[in-house]
Amino acid sequence: MRVAILSDIHGNLSAFESVLADIHESAPDLVLHGGDLADGGSCPGEIIDRIRDLGWQGVMGNGDEMLWRPESLDDFASQSSAPSALWVSIREMAAETRSTLGTERLSWLGRLPVAITQNGFAVVHATPQSCWKAPPEGASPEELNQIYGLLGVPIVVFGHTHVPLVREMNGSLKLLINAGSVGLPYDGDPRASYLLLDESKPAIRRIEYDVERELKALSSCASPHADWTARMLRASYPQLP
Repeated sequence: MRVAILSDIHGNLSAFESVLADIHESAPDLVLHGGDLADGGSCPGEIIDRIRDLGWQGVMGNGDEMLWRPESLDDFASQSSAPSALWVSIREMAAETRSTLGTERLSWLGRLPVAITQNGFAVVHATPQSCWKAPPEGASPEELNQIYGLLGVPIVVFGHTHVPLVREMNGSLKLLINAGSVGLPYDGDPRASYLLLDESKPAIRRIEYDVERELKALSSCASPHADWTARMLRASYPQLP
């Protein structure tokens, strides 16, 4: 079975449409999403509507949880050492996205599961315990097996960090894969990223899209701090607001 898994779209319709065209060509048997669908980009409602129309199942990201349950952002921010200005900007962006999406879409986000387990693999946004915090880059195999081994499958796919990764593991967990980000890559490569999993063989697909089109859409959208998202798209790397 061939499965496409795409994560962290963040409202970027330009990138999403290019990935969707590539998925149509690669013709997987199943498509799943890894969460963080809407917040931060120019077209949050359109992304959710398209995914629902396509019937794709997926998991909840932290960006999804903070939209339907704002206190989850406050809980995480209260434990973070990041500058307070970061959380102020995120709250303002989330408030605008929440208003744009409306009650029905927010309710749909709130029903997304934390994990999806299929025959031989599982999808989470960050970890099975939390959609807010992924293990550090230098986490040991023992730590990773302890975190993701709970899912009871040999292959686990996650997102959240916006940096694609394929890591071979020992023990019951054989592969730990980060699908990267469709809409907001953080690895210096502006191309959209998603995972094509052919049985147990992973391939990270990098898809070029019209970044300038998305930058133009951001400049005319209602989202506060759209200039911050634009700087991250240009850099393909995280920035402070």
